[in-house]
Amino acid sequence: MTADRITVAVDAMGGDHAPTQIVAGALAAVAELGVAVRCYGRAEEVVAHVPGGVLPDGFEIVDCREVIAMDDEPASAARRLKDSSVVRAAQAVRDGEADAMISAGNTGAAMAAALLRMGRVPGVARPAIAVPIPVPGSHPQILVDAGATVDAAPEWLVQFAQMGRVYARARFGLDAPTIGLLSNGEEAGKGDTLRKTVFDLLQDEPGFVGNVEGSDFMRPGRADVIVTDGFAGNVALKSIEAALRSLATMVFATLDANDAAREAAQVILPLLLDAAQAYDPDHTGGAVLLGVKGVCVISHGSSNAVAVVSAARVAEACVRADVVTQLRERVGRAG
Repeated sequence: MTADRITVAVDAMGGDHAPTQIVAGALAAVAELGVAVRCYGRAEEVVAHVPGGVLPDGFEIVDCREVIAMDDEPASAARRLKDSSVVRAAQAVRDGEADAMISAGNTGAAMAAALLRMGRVPGVARPAIAVPIPVPGSHPQILVDAGATVDAAPEWLVQFAQMGRVYARARFGLDAPTIGLLSNGEEAGKGDTLRKTVFDLLQDEPGFVGNVEGSDFMRPGRADVIVTDGFAGNVALKSIEAALRSLATMVFATLDANDAAREAAQVILPLLLDAAQAYDPDHTGGAVLLGVKGVCVISHGSSNAVAVVSAARVAEACVRADVVTQLRERVGRAG
């Protein structure tokens, strides 16, 4: 690890297509981004997916014999399986052997490993997952929390908003990010007890614009950061993803409906595919776990090589923007 070359620890065994696609993406990240990569996993399985078995400059394999499966109980597995790829990747960040970690495996295990090995930023009550939501013609919105803390206290949501604002400023260069509280109506007083309490607490927060609804996602100018508890945030995220998949299925079926449609598709389809990249999870780079003392990027379980490169790009950007230090200075406390 050097000052000018970012080192990323990659959980090579995590994800539906591990280690094949994870290793391919890690190699591509070295070649395309110029980052160094330490791949954590069973060495013989990782090297089997390196062309010719020759490791390029900047690519290293760290042998780990244990793997946390997608259906393992996250917290106990992270504590028990100390030689697992995701735990070792988190430990590498803690020990200064890597600047950031990436995992497409068990989300709960990645969170638990980051918490256990890196620890929380002093003063941060709970971590939160920040997910970029694409917005046509604009920068992404930040949804926080997207699933890290399901049962949240009102004060924690205030911190989620603060962390989301720091991340939006550091990651997307926004001078004064706005904050919206996800509720069932935009009027003050809407929502359950949690949201009503959080609404009052957010009144003094810079950038707070009030309640926003589900229809405000992907809407330019409404709110840069949308804050909620992890339960509602995860439901909202999965709903958006399902709606986009359904829309894509409908569009492709329509373009294949008859000969005339197929002929038109020859012109329209390349344009649609180019525009759709902004909505493709493989190109968004994954989510960032805010509130831990290190950069942890959580990619979706079906990540392919492109998604791993995108995640590495986000990891590098977070390290160079020094997101963790900014969170410590603006949200946490010294220590």
